[in-house]
Amino acid sequence: QVQLVESGGGLVQAGGSLRLSCAASGSIFRISAMGWYRQAPGKQRELVATITGGGKTNYADSVKGRFTISRDNAKNAVYLQMNSLKPEDTAVYYCNANSPSFLSYNYWGQGTQVTVSS
Repeated sequence: QVQLVESGGGLVQAGGSLRLSCAASGSIFRISAMGWYRQAPGKQRELVATITGGGKTNYADSVKGRFTISRDNAKNAVYLQMNSLKPEDTAVYYCNANSPSFLSYNYWGQGTQVTVSS
């Protein structure tokens, strides 16, 4: 079992920055692919960025060059640095832990609200 707790959300003006953190419990963190997803009102949840246990990253086109995902395996934590924020980045951001192929699990945090004002 893995518990994920996000923090760092808030209200920021367009062009500003926020850093989201996700603290994970459980010994499987290091082998998990971690990700950040977001869901805006009336829209489906969408992928923002992912990072494998080995540090390989992947980003949605809409955030490339502005957002950076990173992880600290010693602290069981994953981060999302968000720069040059836009009003369309407003959403609830969720942390996700996904299993490697030889296991089967998928865990979500409770979400943290990010609001970008114009």
